[in-house]
Amino acid sequence: MKLGDLASCLRRFLLLLCVAASAPGQSARVMEISIDRVVHPLTSEIVSQGLAQAERDNAAAVLIHLNTPGGLLTATQQIIQKIIASPVPVITYVNPSGGRAASAGFMILIAADVAAMAPGTNTGAAHPVMMGGGQMDEVMKQKVGNDAAAAVRSMAQKRGRNPEVAEKAVLESQAFTEQEALDNELIEVIADDVPTLLRQLDGRTITRFHGEEQTLQLAGAVTYPLELNFRQRSLLPLTDPGVAFILLILGLVGVYIEFTHPGLILPGVAGGILLIVSLMALSLLPINWAGAALILLGLACFILEATITSGGILATGGVIAMVLGTVLLIDTEVPELTIGWGTAIATTLPFALISVFLLRLAVQSFRYKVATGTESMVGEIGIAKTDINADGRVFVHGEWWNAHSQQPISTGSKVRVVGVDGLLLNVAPAERKNPDPAD
Repeated sequence: MKLGDLASCLRRFLLLLCVAASAPGQSARVMEISIDRVVHPLTSEIVSQGLAQAERDNAAAVLIHLNTPGGLLTATQQIIQKIIASPVPVITYVNPSGGRAASAGFMILIAADVAAMAPGTNTGAAHPVMMGGGQMDEVMKQKVGNDAAAAVRSMAQKRGRNPEVAEKAVLESQAFTEQEALDNELIEVIADDVPTLLRQLDGRTITRFHGEEQTLQLAGAVTYPLELNFRQRSLLPLTDPGVAFILLILGLVGVYIEFTHPGLILPGVAGGILLIVSLMALSLLPINWAGAALILLGLACFILEATITSGGILATGGVIAMVLGTVLLIDTEVPELTIGWGTAIATTLPFALISVFLLRLAVQSFRYKVATGTESMVGEIGIAKTDINADGRVFVHGEWWNAHSQQPISTGSKVRVVGVDGLLLNVAPAERKNPDPAD
């Protein structure tokens, strides 16, 4: 067989494979992943899991829905690295209408093999945000901005997009409508919905990040969502810092009630669960340790207020410290990742009242004398119902008792219990301030 005949047979064989792949019951599959919240480490974990599963499923493509105000630079970089390394083509799609892919969302949009937007959406304003404590000074901000701009420029060049315009979205915080993004060669497609998008991309030849070409076969493609695991489903709603902080306060209240009222069990168990879950959620966010220190200072002031008479100064200082600490707790320039003043005040004031009140009750309970058993009779005031020369009868604490006194006591006089001997009370005249107990 000649070499030309062999090549012809090989082409026919490949054609048959393509026909078989497009046959009924063999439709291409496209996995859908949604990024519809602030970008954080859990987002990176979800995208990484989805791309790995799509590879195992032999999916034709991965479609990432974008509707995000942005997020943390560290998490964004991790997502971009996974997209670039994915053997499965990645399509990013800003939708629904009215949605946006701002800041970190713009960088993720540019990183994909195909970038698309729905009508009425926008993208850009890619101001970088770093994860960690403290605020960046101007020099550091410039370094981080230039680094992000270089990364976006490099990705745009690799994907055949406009690197100069992409850079302006980072350095000048420019934003673009879907038509402006298409005209400036930042995206390839504007589509009303997912089926329309897949139809437009069917048969399109794309150039992967490392230079190899691949033709998308998306005719009649079936989409299916990424199934999140239990941990991800549980933590995803809690990545709202306000919700996580409220759960933290409720957990502290539960543990506090159990500490001050041992044996209730339920508050301690529920509080411990809420406390652990909230700390897990907060661990996904950049913590400002100065804010955490202010919250601890507020708790210390509440404890001292219950044990020291300060005229409310300690409680007031504790409220101020805790409110400021709450607002400063999440260290980021992304507004959606911060805890607002309203949430801080609404959680701090009730917590302060409950903690001071319960702790004061607990402290006072330790100062009270024993209130059970016959020992509780010592110090009680009663009435002599008979003359007591040595023995007699008294009425104390709503009960009749046999009594003994070393001093004569006339009927109707007030007596003070100074000791208990079985069922016999040792008494003395009540007018005497320091009676000697009888043996």
